[in-house]
Amino acid sequence: MLEVAEILRVGIIGAGHFGAAHARALAAVGAARLVAACRNDEAGLAAFCAEFGCEGYRDYRDLLADPGIDAVVVALPHQLHAEVAIAAAGAGRHVMLEKPLAPTVAECRRIVAAADAAGVTLMPGHTMRFTLPFLAARRIIESGEIGRMRFGSSRMIKLWMEENRRDWHLDPERGGGMLFTAGIHALDRLIGLAGRRATHVSAVAATAFHDQKADDSALLVLRFGDDAAGHVASIGYRDGAFISGDEIVCDEGVLRVDFFSGVEIGRDQRWKAVPGSFEDDIAGRALERQWQAFAEAVCAGSPPPVTGEDGLHVVACIEAAFRAARERREVEVEKSVPR
Repeated sequence: MLEVAEILRVGIIGAGHFGAAHARALAAVGAARLVAACRNDEAGLAAFCAEFGCEGYRDYRDLLADPGIDAVVVALPHQLHAEVAIAAAGAGRHVMLEKPLAPTVAECRRIVAAADAAGVTLMPGHTMRFTLPFLAARRIIESGEIGRMRFGSSRMIKLWMEENRRDWHLDPERGGGMLFTAGIHALDRLIGLAGRRATHVSAVAATAFHDQKADDSALLVLRFGDDAAGHVASIGYRDGAFISGDEIVCDEGVLRVDFFSGVEIGRDQRWKAVPGSFEDDIAGRALERQWQAFAEAVCAGSPPPVTGEDGLHVVACIEAAFRAARERREVEVEKSVPR
């Protein structure tokens, strides 16, 4: 375990599009700093290291062997997560693992078990839990001021064919698809605001807008026991405009969570803006908070605010959703998880 005064030395495995976002966030975090990066493209690696001032490796195993690295972030295609995360844990490196934890629950369980066996910190990169709108909404719910969530709706509706889209994103066998890539954010937000595990899922999943094997659209209905439920929309359109937000109905009030304007609380038939619930560069600032939280958890030897089990549960809900869509019935989440 690091002493609290030490700075967490970080290596990025997957120094591509989102690896660069991690590098920028690390530059703004006092508790951690970037020291190394890995990418299999030599020219791309050289450019990345020149931009961010770090050591470069072509093979992640060489990066893991560097004694000057305390922790890694794995920002690789989904199907590579398990192999690299398990190797990192085995090398004694703390692991921040981009969402999803892995494309299957079985792989997620292997990752969690490897981190537990090695005694290292494992934190899934569910970045939206560190945005100001989400944090403000969760604080209100956790305060008890409006009671528990009874019903909720979360949406991630966006352009699917963004410039960073790759072939593996279009292939369900490699962990691709809109739900695993982007809709997972809305699902995770709903679970986080519910404050408990989902128990049952029903769903419709389709490839509605694009010529690909993986889903680009899904609608999920989740039950949280017998007294709460929620709806998730994961839509990757061909053309449109970005929609990302949540509506949460609690015992004594409602919340409107807009990731482009902040949070409003509704009571007595009136809406009131929640101060301090929005900021510019919402994604960048959230990633900075995520790194600060991770570094603090490592230094304190305490569980991170988002655990490996949290990441596993989100994947279990997605597995259950795809099964529910295929079989056209509600699926119990626990029964979709191999024991």
